[in-house]
Amino acid sequence: MKAVLFDLGGTLVQYYGRSQIPQILEQAISEVQDYLRRRDLLRVCPEAIWEVVEEENHEASDYRVRPLERRLAHIFRLGGSGQDAELFEATCRCFLRPVFSRARRYDDASPVLQRLRSAGYRLAIVSNTAWGSPARLWREEIARHGLDELVDEAVFCTDVGWRKPAPQIFTYTLGKLDAQPSDCIFVGDDPRWDFFGPMAVGIEAVLLDRDGTMQDVTDQRVQDLHEFCDRQLD
Repeated sequence: MKAVLFDLGGTLVQYYGRSQIPQILEQAISEVQDYLRRRDLLRVCPEAIWEVVEEENHEASDYRVRPLERRLAHIFRLGGSGQDAELFEATCRCFLRPVFSRARRYDDASPVLQRLRSAGYRLAIVSNTAWGSPARLWREEIARHGLDELVDEAVFCTDVGWRKPAPQIFTYTLGKLDAQPSDCIFVGDDPRWDFFGPMAVGIEAVLLDRDGTMQDVTDQRVQDLHEFCDRQLD
């Protein structure tokens, strides 16, 4: 095994739980709304905004990325996503503010990445992004947590156009690492995205079960990243 692929949220960095998603979305849309109001660019009433938010609050059934820029353009009637790059950059940053403000790097993340790198493993982050938000903002985010210097590659769904568990994001990452599926192991906290997704393309996977709630999913589980690392380096 020469490469380890890690999920980001819930694996290396804590953001929010499933129960918090409605609250986070409300705050994210409100941040964009307030920004556009300050810029005198808000042309939609609150009721109309939330009607379209409900329409946009889903991912594609085939796992194609639905970019945040297009979603915000639809919700706030901003026109084509290419009309004003600065405006769309700003609105995406506003949308992500409530997400990033909650972030806390897990205590085991950096030490484990450092140990694996020292042992000669190639490392990558492979992650979906909230509402198809831009990869460049997530690269800034991992740099903020000091993770960019500990991995060889960081691949986000918007780099590829496909969300986990679609095979395209895994095969794209393998290409970046010049690795075969049999060379890799995937570590993440979501069974569908991070366990069954990589397994479907031949990548061994280990489910990170920090809360001990996924005993019925698989025996290939660890409670924390230290346990995973100890197993790999044993």
